Amino acid sequence: MLDIRFVRENPDAVKENIKKKFQEQKLPLVDKVIELDAKSIDCIWNGMTITDDLKANISVSDPYVKNMQVVVIKDSNKDTFTDTASLSGANLVAEAGSAGQAAVEADENLSQANLTTVAKQTDALLEIESGASDAAILDWTLAKSMIGEGTDFADLMMIDGAELSVEEYGIGFRKDSDLCTEVNKIMAELVEDGTLPALAEKYGLSLAE
Repeated sequence: MLDIRFVRENPDAVKENIKKKFQEQKLPLVDKVIELDAKSIDCIWNGMTITDDLKANISVSDPYVKNMQVVVIKDSNKDTFTDTASLSGANLVAEAGSAGQAAVEADENLSQANLTTVAKQTDALLEIESGASDAAILDWTLAKSMIGEGTDFADLMMIDGAELSVEEYGIGFRKDSDLCTEVNKIMAELVEDGTLPALAEKYGLSLAE
């Protein structure tokens, strides 16, 4: 999940260049493709990780931001959990249907742990904060902005060197949607004129190449 401020400002920049009316809706990740096919929504724009499965079922925009999956724990557990091997018997939490869950299932060590899934990545942080789980697997872009000194999760930290996968974010549309092509064109223009690079720098993100 991207910094929510970037998620809001990026579409705002696109809206100024497209003749469409946007209305924000909040849905669980696992429901979004279903809602897209049912025409309840027209696009998925929430920091969606591009996967082969998604590309087979919906139209996905060109990548616009890089991301990776990281492991978040309590500061007090930093000597206990130092890498994925030390978490093989731990209690993990990830958002249902997310890249975090996929990373756990694909990792030799983490796949041996006990995994709980929750509706949102922020719920995963609450699981760590409460002590219900030992570690959360979630987006670096979210962890970077929501944990550590000066945040509501000041006692949480990322395990250094435990980056599980490098990925890219895209925007999802119904299969063969003309809107996907139009948004790709506008996003490319926003990169060229410096709008998106400025937003990425503002929120500490890395644009996809």
